[in-house]
Amino acid sequence: MKDQPAAEGAISVFQPDLLLPLQFFTALRGRLQGDGQRRLMIAVLEDAIECFQKYTDAKDNRSRQLGSEAEEWCLTDDPKWLYSFVNVCETLGIDPDFLRQGLLAWKAKQEGHQPSDESTESTPPDSGGKRGSLHAA
Repeated sequence: MKDQPAAEGAISVFQPDLLLPLQFFTALRGRLQGDGQRRLMIAVLEDAIECFQKYTDAKDNRSRQLGSEAEEWCLTDDPKWLYSFVNVCETLGIDPDFLRQGLLAWKAKQEGHQPSDESTESTPPDSGGKRGSLHAA
């Protein structure tokens, strides 16, 4: 009976480990790096949408440039660049055409509801000339 526990112990020594520590940490680093890339893609997309919406009706050159660059990025179909709109959307599981349609519909709605410069003069005095908007002018 003494030999049997020793034999079982000897057999378990020769059984391979499922995962070596080096393999585990390499896989973990790779997974975290992937999560970081995904988080970066989310941040890029979020920033582009924010710029697109915030600077649609911008008056100063810098803000107008940010808005037009964001719109151009969203409308470009170039899959060659890793962080292109199409690649970012597809990586995140978002239909790029659906998102584009939504952004363009939002922009059309904003342009349709924005009063012209002349009509802001007839704004009631208590409103301070501010338009109904989600973002500050």
